[in-house]
Amino acid sequence: QVQLVESGGGLVQAGGSLRLSCAASGRTGSSYAMGWFRQAPGKEREFVAAISWSGDNTGYADSVKVRFTISRDSAKNTMYLQMHSLKPEDTAVYYCAAGRTYYRSSYYAESQNYNYWGQGTQVTVSS
Repeated sequence: QVQLVESGGGLVQAGGSLRLSCAASGRTGSSYAMGWFRQAPGKEREFVAAISWSGDNTGYADSVKVRFTISRDSAKNTMYLQMHSLKPEDTAVYYCAAGRTYYRSSYYAESQNYNYWGQGTQVTVSS
């Protein structure tokens, strides 16, 4: 089992920045690709960004490309999402996820590839 805990959410004005963290604990010795998803009120959960087990491959939703950067620190078992130029439409609960993989350089945009999920952290961007 892997436990994931997100932090770093909050209220920010449009154009501002936030950095989300996702701390993993438990059986973190296995290989996991990780990702960020978000869910706005009344909408389905959507993919935001993902990173491979090795950390050398990343992928982003078109809506956040250039503005968001995903990274991971394996020594700290922590993943990050640096968000810049935030927009009101980025308002959502952000979830981190981990999915066991045999492929060091693969990342996944589909939620069904993830086995473990955090509880989420609220990000609110005011206009």
